[in-house]
Amino acid sequence: MHHRKHIHAKITSLLLILVYIITSSYGVHISGEWRTEDNFFRFLAKFGFQKTSPGERVLTEGYIFGNVTGDNGSGVGTLALLPRQFFLDLYKYRRRAASDPNLACRLMFQEVQKEAYDAHCHDSGPEDFLRRVPCPKNQLCPDEDNPTHVVSGTQLTYAVQDINSPRFWYLSFVACVWNSSTCKWQRSNHNASLHYQLTLVNGDPSAADHNPFEYQFSFDKQDTVEIYLVCVVFYGCILVPLQVYAACRQIHPITRLFTAVLVVQLAGLLFDTLHLLVFSFDGEGIEGINIAGDLFNILAQSLFMMLLLLLAKGWAITRMMLTRRLLLFALWGLYSILILTLYFWNMTEVDVVQDIDEYQTWPGWLTLGLRVLIMVWFLGELRHTMTYEHNTNKLNFFLHFGAATLVWFIYLPVVALIALQVSPLWRYKLLLGFTYSADLLAHSVMTYLLWPDRSEQYLLLAYEADLSSELEEFNEAPHVLNHPKDTTLLTPLCDTESNHSTLLKIHT
Repeated sequence: MHHRKHIHAKITSLLLILVYIITSSYGVHISGEWRTEDNFFRFLAKFGFQKTSPGERVLTEGYIFGNVTGDNGSGVGTLALLPRQFFLDLYKYRRRAASDPNLACRLMFQEVQKEAYDAHCHDSGPEDFLRRVPCPKNQLCPDEDNPTHVVSGTQLTYAVQDINSPRFWYLSFVACVWNSSTCKWQRSNHNASLHYQLTLVNGDPSAADHNPFEYQFSFDKQDTVEIYLVCVVFYGCILVPLQVYAACRQIHPITRLFTAVLVVQLAGLLFDTLHLLVFSFDGEGIEGINIAGDLFNILAQSLFMMLLLLLAKGWAITRMMLTRRLLLFALWGLYSILILTLYFWNMTEVDVVQDIDEYQTWPGWLTLGLRVLIMVWFLGELRHTMTYEHNTNKLNFFLHFGAATLVWFIYLPVVALIALQVSPLWRYKLLLGFTYSADLLAHSVMTYLLWPDRSEQYLLLAYEADLSSELEEFNEAPHVLNHPKDTTLLTPLCDTESNHSTLLKIHT
């Protein structure tokens, strides 16, 4: 009893810690330190701001607010919030700073200064792109000339309006200043260490309530939480319980492998959903949980691919021995390595500034190409298996299985090609929605095909049976002339009342 109370106390403590994390970590989206001596340019974030509704302008604007503090007063650098057409020059010419920092500053801001507002050099500028940093301690930044527009408790605030369409904006620090005397851009003469805490949101921070699945999210990630929640409900409440029940009724390697696929898939979805739910509160999430969820999803995809290849060869349906095993496991292993490489490549090597998705990289194209190659091999193996099968039930299974699996194989290359024509603001949601929908459909069809009442017609099953009386009658029959005493027959026998499978050794 004492041990049980101790376990309950631990569970309660963990729940309280989780609730504390979710409810108390609001506010910090980006935080860190920028040393101008070491980093001439510091890219902070790429964020998609939603379309501003004219009727609810304040409520639907995008906002960036926070604090930037340092030890050397003001004029150390510039915080720039720019749309893509202006940011590309900033990003392209940043490398010139190594040879001529003053020239780099002029080139980086040559287009920006035509539109940006500055009280001394360009007071007719229509765009509020720039902030001189750091801000004076416990005061507003110098460029905040209207305190009523600054979010309470912060030193600076950007309000972003996009009345035509959603758009990506890019936030970065640059060690350049707009000289108030000469009105020319130049490298800052001061080296300092700046500490920043900035939050990027879609919607008015002072509003009474927000949509939790949109407020903290960049536009391209908005409403993705709902996709994960729907998948968690389907897998957690329908597919996994049904398949676990089926696995208990019918102990078979195919059933067990497919059960493992669904359980791993559900684990990945739960981890990813937890990360997104926390992110919806604090704008940061739990990165370790997110990575774990992604790795579980990759493992589920790899195991499902193995299951499909085994079934195509008729394993545990027409035969128990595999032919050309080396080729099968080589294809499966190569595909698993590629999808894992693609994940880490997309995380570490793809420049966030580029408007590309994971399938527009060389690991992505290799993965899609190998998927098509495996599909062709799969169809060839399935055709070969069906050629030597004459059981009607098994042939019907292979037909339905092949049709459903072919759709699963081909959807990803097709969707990846379609995504090339889709705006980056919508591309991520398109790929995510199609991927999970296709996986859910494929897993649902497989659950239907492998249900025990149906699969017993075509899976190779063996059950325990007590046939001693029949054996005695057989041994006493007059046509049995020789009866060796130590002969052992390994015979698969069927008993409809048994709930598990085994191979029965019969001693005669």
